[in-house]
Amino acid sequence: MSANSRMTVAVHVLTWMALVHDRGRDVVTSDQIATSVATNPVVIRRGLADLREAGLVTVRHGAGAGWTLARAAETITMLDVFRAVHDDEPLFALHRGEPNQSCPIGRGIRPTLRDVYADAEEAVRRELARVTIADVLRDTLATRSD
Repeated sequence: MSANSRMTVAVHVLTWMALVHDRGRDVVTSDQIATSVATNPVVIRRGLADLREAGLVTVRHGAGAGWTLARAAETITMLDVFRAVHDDEPLFALHRGEPNQSCPIGRGIRPTLRDVYADAEEAVRRELARVTIADVLRDTLATRSD
């Protein structure tokens, strides 16, 4: 699954868990979550493992087994989720090979794009840090498709 899809699924999972928590139930199973996401519970369990490693969810074993939010939805930012599911690779990749250095564009494109991409990635991180799972839940419940 691509990083963007993993992010979307992780946000969906956490938002659903926040809704369930707000309705008085904390522990949920990967099967229950998978129903909302409309995917296989194995996909959910893989994502939950990343979220657990990042300290965003906890797992309970034994009687009453399942998953819970590790923190209040108001304290989990989209940047937290991004960091949990995103590999350490940059958002934007440069050429795999060295461009033609005898070409004026090939010679200067990498440093130029490196700066543009760094600025863009910083803007993405700032925006993700501004939005919490509680915000996503509120906006999702306010959205009605006709």
